[in-house]
Amino acid sequence: MSRRRPAILVLEDGRTFHGEAYGSVGETFGEAVFNTGMTGYQETLTDPSYHRQVVVQTVPHVGNTGVNAEDDESRRIWVAGYVVRDPARISSNWRATGGLEDRLATEGIVGISGVDTRALTRHLRERGAMRVGISSIDDDPRALLARVRQSPQMVGADLSAEVTTTVPYVVAAEGEHRFTVAALDLGIKRNVPRRLAARGVTTHVLPVTATIDDLLATGADAIFFSPGPGDPATADGPVKLAREVLRRKVPLFGICFGSQILGRALGFGTYKLDYGHRGINQPVLDRMTGKVEVTSHNHGFAVQVPGVTPGATVPDTVIETEFGGVQVSHVCLNDNVVEGLRALDVPAFTVQYHPEAASGPHDADYLFDRFAELIEGRTHNKGHSNA
Repeated sequence: MSRRRPAILVLEDGRTFHGEAYGSVGETFGEAVFNTGMTGYQETLTDPSYHRQVVVQTVPHVGNTGVNAEDDESRRIWVAGYVVRDPARISSNWRATGGLEDRLATEGIVGISGVDTRALTRHLRERGAMRVGISSIDDDPRALLARVRQSPQMVGADLSAEVTTTVPYVVAAEGEHRFTVAALDLGIKRNVPRRLAARGVTTHVLPVTATIDDLLATGADAIFFSPGPGDPATADGPVKLAREVLRRKVPLFGICFGSQILGRALGFGTYKLDYGHRGINQPVLDRMTGKVEVTSHNHGFAVQVPGVTPGATVPDTVIETEFGGVQVSHVCLNDNVVEGLRALDVPAFTVQYHPEAASGPHDADYLFDRFAELIEGRTHNKGHSNA
């Protein structure tokens, strides 16, 4: 194997790491975050929620199963950059159709390998997620640092319009059609409509610019707000739309960014986590069942319950809002972050984590059943069914 081109990684606080080019040769900037998953790198790379983020893989060996045409979660790779310690020299998997590095290079994703990712992760845990630059065309850390500090921050970033679909599309139910869901695409992953289709749900995916009339014109029995990138404090349009859905009492389910949107619609605030939750091994307590789920996460912002300091234990009490009572249904056992909301007087609930995680774990897959049950209850009460 020929020697790789030298590369450098510079964080906005000046910490510098040296390595070798991985993927495309060039220069890139974004928010440095780390992912603790030991598998599922293809799903991570193609997750729109990672738009404008440079992902550090904490697992040291990356690329050993290659890439394939089935596991993409969207139409392209979205990460701004990729950091690995020990890239696989060959890929070996019966489903592989190519190598990871070739895919990164083809899509112009600038990466760096040979980095002490453990040291980098510990630095981000201590100092927090921050802006970063990777360059394999300029070996001057000071010059790169200056460009890093000129790059945009994630706080205040409104990114949904950059990742949403440009035209509506439909994913049909598998087998007998039971319900119709209109999904607002804030950065949706392909496995969401697949999980709904498995339950007899036909999903109409609409752009982030969709109005309440657009959503309901699909014949929707319920509305879904998808995951996505950026700062939820900027998403005033989707928040306004969520409030209209709540007023009309149409069943609503939101995941991740969609959970933060509903939180804001209910009158809660949001805040940026120091370094976020990203990985497939996060413990979450479902307060409704008392069960602890091992879950997949990808979020750098969280919902703030009024009167509760971030990091403090969230009381298991009813919070009164304009739309009636609301309970915090799920909490992260690592740091008490709000991981789910359940409205008591309108048909709406959310989770901050990812029950649709294609690479697993699948402990939270039941939430799609809960959504179907919510829809079924509402359609039964109206005295009709779309089956």
